[in-house]
Amino acid sequence: MSKFYYNNEQESYDAIVVGTGISGGWAAKELCESGLKTLVLERGRMVTHREDYDTANLDPWDLPNGDQPSQEIIANQEKQNRTGYTTRPSSNKWFVNDLEHPYNETKRFDWMRGYHVGGRSLQWGRHSYRWSDIDFKANLGDGHGVDWPVRYKDIAPWYDKVESYIGVTGEKLGLQQLPDGQFEPALELNCVENHVREKISENFDGRVMTSGRVAHINSDKQFDGDNRSRCQYRNRCIRGCPFGAYFSSLSSTLPAAEATGNMTLRVDSIVHEVIYDADTKKATGVKVIDRLTKETYEFKAKVIFLCASAVASTSILMQSKSDRFPNGMGNDSDQLGRNIMDHHLGVGASGKFDGFSDKYYSGRRPGGIYLPRFRNLGGKSNRTDYKRGFGYQGGAGRGNWEDSVSELSHGAALKDAILKPGGWTFGMGGFGEVLPYQDNRFTLDYDKVDKWGLPTVTFDAGFKDNELNMRKDMMQSAVDMLTAAGLRDVEPFDKETALGLGIHEMGTARMGRNRKTSVLDGNNALHDVPNVYVTDGSFMTSASCVNPSLTYMAFTARAANHAANELKKGNI
Repeated sequence: MSKFYYNNEQESYDAIVVGTGISGGWAAKELCESGLKTLVLERGRMVTHREDYDTANLDPWDLPNGDQPSQEIIANQEKQNRTGYTTRPSSNKWFVNDLEHPYNETKRFDWMRGYHVGGRSLQWGRHSYRWSDIDFKANLGDGHGVDWPVRYKDIAPWYDKVESYIGVTGEKLGLQQLPDGQFEPALELNCVENHVREKISENFDGRVMTSGRVAHINSDKQFDGDNRSRCQYRNRCIRGCPFGAYFSSLSSTLPAAEATGNMTLRVDSIVHEVIYDADTKKATGVKVIDRLTKETYEFKAKVIFLCASAVASTSILMQSKSDRFPNGMGNDSDQLGRNIMDHHLGVGASGKFDGFSDKYYSGRRPGGIYLPRFRNLGGKSNRTDYKRGFGYQGGAGRGNWEDSVSELSHGAALKDAILKPGGWTFGMGGFGEVLPYQDNRFTLDYDKVDKWGLPTVTFDAGFKDNELNMRKDMMQSAVDMLTAAGLRDVEPFDKETALGLGIHEMGTARMGRNRKTSVLDGNNALHDVPNVYVTDGSFMTSASCVNPSLTYMAFTARAANHAANELKKGNI
């Protein structure tokens, strides 16, 4: 994608898209391809595909401190460092400085952010799974949250569209809880993973282990011209992929939007308010602060798409106050900022496997195993101690050379040990669903403002009994499966964690059938301002237990199609 120049600017557009990540890229592509002149606003810096991935080809010995964060990095990114990987020298440039972008915590919340063109689509985990009707009907079935205004049949064609465009590896399984899709060839399991897969199938009814479904090109099919090519199995994805092997908005949807001639991209543009017209009962544009100069601007449009991430988009709505919306645009239901969800993780088991000492694997596969949900699906799978379910991610590998040098030998013995691969280990960690709770929320603090004079976010959200009970089962089930698979020294783990660590924040401006209990309608538009759409994690009404980005993309494509059609009909 070419560099942007400010002389492309004008005052008024057909559409404005706020954010350039997973959702913003899709909104830009679909709106531009529908013929709409579209202004795309990014609060962070410009990034160019390939050119700015400056650590992508560095080896560990090329990086300072063995790619471990210095004390200076940790001081500037103390909260970003909670993940254990986002502040490594090879990738810390993609995550914000916490001192420049502060937030507040009544309860710990790990808010991991990247402010640049492409957003977190440059660093996402890339696991891409469809929801099923089990997920879309869950709230209605057990009474938690509100009912989704859509069902799987409404979203399935958009899953097809997105998967065919981005490239998702996978194996068709025919499972009700994990619908199949349009797949690239699956990434191959290694010998130990295949062994564990067979033993789980033999010993546990209804449990199927497969290769992770990840947004990587794994064939010779052509995607996005010369921007994307086949995965090279380097697994340095978090640094930015010069091959464009995994999907990102920077390598894919934004260039597609630019190719139409209908996109104007403006960087360093902090959107803080959507402007409301009481006479038309519609939004007319947005207010922007220039990140570098702090100058203020207003841009007008017929339709607005908020795609800045769940917390950021909802914060914009909260700040969009008027006589009609004194508590924030679209907030008659008082649901803005509430129902924060994420996935809870960091719990499972690992063990050692004796055997296959003559086997190894080639390359560094960019995705591991996936074991779909098997709890609360009916019959013997149902539990009485918690609702919903969880899946597992993980994989097998051969250990570090240090495992073979327990006594730290030297000379010839050390050389021999280094050249021998260690023993096989297998680990699996659960991704569990978090229920929507109204008192899991964030608010805005107008007494503590950032360097642009905008209110800071205060989080007050945490896990409750349902999640804590689920974690016990997530750990024990992992132990049971690895033990049945013949692993030894199986060790359970349940690491300290908090909401946010899954980096799947969602639910803060939820969809619903009733405007009294939700913010958005079934097309992702505000109930009371029909030309404002929200298509990032904000709209999620429940969380499922699978990575959500594929669902964001499908809903965004669907919403953009709806908006373009409504504009053409003169309805918005």
